[in-house]
Amino acid sequence: MLYRETGQFKTTYSADQAVFPILQDKIGIILMLAFLFIVVPLTFNDFWLGGIMIPTLVFALAAVGLNLLTGYAGQLSLGTGGFMGVGAYACYKLVTIFPEVNVLIHIMLSGVFAAGVGFIFGLPSLRIKGFYLAVATLASQFFLEWAFGRVPWLYNYNDSGAIEVPTREAFGIAVTGPTASAETRYLVVLTIVVFLTWIASNLVRGRFGRSWMAIRDMDIAAELIGIRLLPTKLTAFAISSYYCGVAGACMVFLWLGAAEVESFDINHSFLILFMVIIGGLGSLIGCFLGAAFLWNLPILLRSVFGDAMDAATVEHVAFMVVGSMIIFFLIVEPHGLARLWQITKQKLRVWPFPY
Repeated sequence: MLYRETGQFKTTYSADQAVFPILQDKIGIILMLAFLFIVVPLTFNDFWLGGIMIPTLVFALAAVGLNLLTGYAGQLSLGTGGFMGVGAYACYKLVTIFPEVNVLIHIMLSGVFAAGVGFIFGLPSLRIKGFYLAVATLASQFFLEWAFGRVPWLYNYNDSGAIEVPTREAFGIAVTGPTASAETRYLVVLTIVVFLTWIASNLVRGRFGRSWMAIRDMDIAAELIGIRLLPTKLTAFAISSYYCGVAGACMVFLWLGAAEVESFDINHSFLILFMVIIGGLGSLIGCFLGAAFLWNLPILLRSVFGDAMDAATVEHVAFMVVGSMIIFFLIVEPHGLARLWQITKQKLRVWPFPY
């Protein structure tokens, strides 16, 4: 077997705590990134790029944001769809007000506005938690949905009430709008997702992540050892909302091309929550596994059953499968697909003597 760490010694604490402490993991991630950045845009058609790869990456980024809050900080949120909408509408206004600025800067800055909104709605987290905090974030979802549809300034007073993405260029190449190619939009989304995931991996392994996990495990004990609960929880809300805001901007500007209020409804909040549960709470790789599974499940069912199953039936079957898997993972393996992948790697290390 090739997956062995025999002979790989660590001489420093930083080397032992590296993101990829085993050489094979480093080689594997390099090969995967090379495949995603080179092979996929050269070989995949527009359907694969625009219908599978881009939405999977967008929802994975939103799942990373929610996982930072729920999986690492232990603060349950049902307002992910609303925070994604804040990022989308903020990016739309920035592009309208500052058309000469690079659209990629607008996409990254849009998360700042979502972080501010998340900071405000995270204030009740000091006094309430669990189910009551989930209800409070659910209220933020409904309030933001109302604002998206009732504040005409947000959508530039369009009669349709929708936001439509204009054509914008970055470095002389059309990135958004109808003239932007699927390959360009895919590469931009992939670059943003890889960069922000790298930032998140460093956050959860640093001071912020350790404070979040201490509060998640036992907030009273965390406060006794000197962790300030309110700033730490608000930081988790702000950073999580930033990721969701950038994901919302990417969803509208680099995938859909236009959006209405329904694009950020409560269904998206539950969808991303299910991605986190199935993928694995407290795991970044689980966000990608959960997003890939949930988004591609209906496509897989449709390709397997073909004409024998109509679209409505496929949707119902997908709901049944997702519900069954949520129950299964909550009972059998609460850490989701990421834990199964971790167990597989551990067994490969000691093969043919798995424990």
